[in-house]
Amino acid sequence: MRALNKEILRLAIPSILANITIPLVGLVDLAIAGHLSAGEAATLIGGISIGSMLFDLLYWNFGFLRVGTGGMTAQAWGRGDRHEMASLLVRGVGLAFLIAGVMLLLQWPFVKGVFLFVDCSPQVRELAEQYFFIRIWAAPASLALMAFRGWFIGMQDSVSSMLTDLVVNGVNIVASILLARAIGFGGIAAGTVTAQYAGLLFAIGVVLAKYRRSTFVGLGAADFRTAFRGGELRKFMKINSDLFVRSLSMVAVYIGFTILSARYGDLMLATASILMKLLLLFSYFTDGFAYAGEALTGRFFGERNRDMVWETVRWTFVWSMGIGLGFVLVYLFGATPLLRILTEDRDVIDACRLFFVWLLPMPLIGCAAFTWDGVYVGATASVPMRDSTVLAAIAFFAFWLAGISLLDVVKPGLSGVPSPVAGADARQVAAIQILLAAYFAHLAVRTLWLTIRYRPAVLAKVPRAPGGAVVLDPVTKQEMETGDVE
Repeated sequence: MRALNKEILRLAIPSILANITIPLVGLVDLAIAGHLSAGEAATLIGGISIGSMLFDLLYWNFGFLRVGTGGMTAQAWGRGDRHEMASLLVRGVGLAFLIAGVMLLLQWPFVKGVFLFVDCSPQVRELAEQYFFIRIWAAPASLALMAFRGWFIGMQDSVSSMLTDLVVNGVNIVASILLARAIGFGGIAAGTVTAQYAGLLFAIGVVLAKYRRSTFVGLGAADFRTAFRGGELRKFMKINSDLFVRSLSMVAVYIGFTILSARYGDLMLATASILMKLLLLFSYFTDGFAYAGEALTGRFFGERNRDMVWETVRWTFVWSMGIGLGFVLVYLFGATPLLRILTEDRDVIDACRLFFVWLLPMPLIGCAAFTWDGVYVGATASVPMRDSTVLAAIAFFAFWLAGISLLDVVKPGLSGVPSPVAGADARQVAAIQILLAAYFAHLAVRTLWLTIRYRPAVLAKVPRAPGGAVVLDPVTKQEMETGDVE
């Protein structure tokens, strides 16, 4: 359907443009660290990687602030429920501030507790702690922005979400560079804090300018207090509890990836960190279509339009898998130039090249997993989303344990054996190969489970219009009348 594809692109393109800047922020942080001091690139990159991991461990657990707010807002938008749209933003932001306050109170025991399980060099640990204790003060803004982003997507307003992300990421890049030059390594974290609060102020300004006289008109303090009472709050918390478990499972995989790679020395940690940045590069493009699928699936759920849910899923996958195929070519021909942007350290570059083969299959399986996530978020099908990531986490660690155990049986004497790169032996290189294979296995399990569960968990749950009639949105009605239907 031509009009549906236009709507998908209207929602996806702004998200893609904003998402492009997200990996740039991470790449810039790594690049700044990789060029701060000659001969210490691996240690500085390791400090950024472990420091960022600490925030992944925190923030990803509360990804439901974006996901839950987005899906429920899209359904409220489809129903035309203005009061619920406003209440969802208030709930999301209020919960974000509450969680952030707890984070600030527990920051010291959290860091000390994590390092009981993270094995890295003392130099990397010192840098990671320095990074964390600066960046943690951005927590209120960072968590609130999750709720704002989800709300904008649910309101079918990807432009406002894009502009917010552009402000955050643009300020982050500029501030991190300037502050790193002024005060050194700690300036990278200080730049992030500056950027998060700049983004929060911008998002508040957008809501006041764009929605105060429409969505929020006539609502007072008493209405906002009701956002934290009643059945809708219980539904909000039930969905978010499932999504919280989902987040924990995803955190287990990504944090496990970093912790396991850190066991094999600073060089392998830096190598695995850079490879993960490259592996996730495609996701910032395909996530644009996942967000479009989320917004439209939720909208058509609210409109009780099963046919349009089906078409949304079909065409979202067409666009997303096209992105995946494109990135297979990008990795095939452009991986080395991308790598050289991140670091000029010859040992790190040579080590990364040993694992380039894993860049090729990841986009196709990853695009499918991330696109399904968008569909399930829009449908607020939180249980199968939770189950898919729990199973995927189990697959990741089972594959890793089986692989490393088999390695020790089949090739027990690899420790100390020279590898193709200086600074790592053959066992360290083999361990990272197994780790990347385990990451691929976790994506495959997520994709397979969500594919199997789509019909019973999503399509069959679309509410039917009264009398069983299918409600067509205005765009679709026009298509039917003009014959513009494929």
